[in-house]
Amino acid sequence: MEKWMLHTKKGEFRKIAEQFGISPVLARIMVNRGVKEEEQIRKFLKGTMKDLYDPLQLLDMEKAVNLLQKAIDSKQTIAIASDFDVDGIFSSMILYTGFRKVGAECFIETPNRVTEGYGLNRRIVDESLKKGATLLITCDNGIAALDAVQYAKDNGLTVIVTDHHEVLFEEQEDGSRIFVKPVADAIVNPKQKECQYPFPKLCGAGVAFKLVQVLYERYGVNIQEQRQLVEYAAIATVADVMDLEEENRIIVKTGLKLLEHTENKGLQAILKVNQLDGKAISAYHIGFIIGPCFNAAGRLDTVKIALDLLMSENETEAMAIAQQLKELNESRKEMTVKGLEQAIEKIEHSSLSQDKVLIVKLESCHESLVGIIAGRIRERYNKPVIVFTDVEEGIKGSGRSIEAYNMFEELNKCKDLLTRFGGHPMAAGVSMETEKLVELRKRLNENTTLTEEDLCPVIWIDVPMPIGYITEDFVEQLELLEPFGKGNPKPIFAEQHFRFLSGAVIGKNKNVFKCKVLNDAGDRMEGIFFGDIEAFREYVITHFGEEEYNKMLDGEKNAIDLGLTYYPTVNEFRDQKTLQIVIQNYCAISRK
Repeated sequence: MEKWMLHTKKGEFRKIAEQFGISPVLARIMVNRGVKEEEQIRKFLKGTMKDLYDPLQLLDMEKAVNLLQKAIDSKQTIAIASDFDVDGIFSSMILYTGFRKVGAECFIETPNRVTEGYGLNRRIVDESLKKGATLLITCDNGIAALDAVQYAKDNGLTVIVTDHHEVLFEEQEDGSRIFVKPVADAIVNPKQKECQYPFPKLCGAGVAFKLVQVLYERYGVNIQEQRQLVEYAAIATVADVMDLEEENRIIVKTGLKLLEHTENKGLQAILKVNQLDGKAISAYHIGFIIGPCFNAAGRLDTVKIALDLLMSENETEAMAIAQQLKELNESRKEMTVKGLEQAIEKIEHSSLSQDKVLIVKLESCHESLVGIIAGRIRERYNKPVIVFTDVEEGIKGSGRSIEAYNMFEELNKCKDLLTRFGGHPMAAGVSMETEKLVELRKRLNENTTLTEEDLCPVIWIDVPMPIGYITEDFVEQLELLEPFGKGNPKPIFAEQHFRFLSGAVIGKNKNVFKCKVLNDAGDRMEGIFFGDIEAFREYVITHFGEEEYNKMLDGEKNAIDLGLTYYPTVNEFRDQKTLQIVIQNYCAISRK
């Protein structure tokens, strides 16, 4: 079960509320997020693209743009070396769109996920040379491509790396680190130790956007031309699960508004096939609907489909491709469920369940799905996990971590076992020989400093607030805090004691619990729960008995008394507005 904790950060909530015309509750939530200085609050609530940092503060940015300008002005051909995920797709589209706007000859090359794996490789270099490129620029990859960049340089290419992944390092006996970087002509990556850029949490598309901003200024391109690029950067930022703070928050907030009226035929089509056209687009829609459709291209087919969609000028063609991506995504979902079931079976019926770092190998699993499956396992067990599957040359894995475990650094300590790896503290990609998997599992678990407390999920409550305080105006004010996501989670409210006046399991798949609750102050409200319905049922029966559970379902007086965490919303149905709470977590709290 989770541990419930209350944020207790101090702040002048009433002063902030009066200064910015908001509820003191909102002020408290912002302070909980570390947003407490006047300028921070202004940017959080009212930040615009003008508040972004100067791109030239990025290390090697000026050098990179000078090299590009030289290539463009002398009519050289530029190769854009991208990756196969959403960030790779949209960062390459940002560079391609930006370069074409200033008159560059360019094309995009991407790796094949199955046969080649992540990032720049020698085949991409050879293809670029065949097509006459003299300059190669990476996006969302390249910082770990030591061999491929060296190969490109040896073959006469000018190489610019734009990336946001961690820089590889060798740890010395004294604990110091020697960072190892590719021999590129310029490296634009805010994760470099020497880079003084104020916000290092950009995604690959964010870095690419920054580069094109400088390029547009050099060539006198109107600032309005950045519109499409902001949409691309926003989609990539959410889909790559970047922290929605500072610059990322501004890019996503601006991009979401632009996306609702996008001029890109491909994005119009993807919105339409998912019944999102004409609707307000949120970070949720990108993370769980739009992003997965684009990801499905690189996972189950080829990135070319996604790029064709974004480059399409024909509405009929765009709709056909968008439908194909949606179907690919549906297929991906079914395959993911089967893979997840296989993984859970392995964990529950083996010694794996005792490990603090889960290393799971799946048979007959499409290698592109191991990352999604790893994420689902991490959510279920709250442990760092790497899921592997067989490939032609050994095994390939994808990892997802928890806040207490820096997966990139821990894997770096085992790099003698790996043929290839890269990533972030929270996620990583790995290739290795099959016979070394047992040793990797052993080392990661023997050397981990994770405690049982680290593995216990913590629910951070923003405000202990009785439901009687909820009004339509308050719910509307909460929208000022959007977009929600990593780094800016949806606020969590809580109250200790709720009686259940009624309850019902509803929905086509019987996967939604709807109820009416009553607090100690006599306030009544509708509640809805989208979590694990069977687990909720078992919990209630365990604590109060099956008879009381059935009484609740029949709308009879019962003994069920639960503490709830929730998020308030307004439910609109047939022009009727009703306040309701979306239940997040539940527990039985004894009355003193």
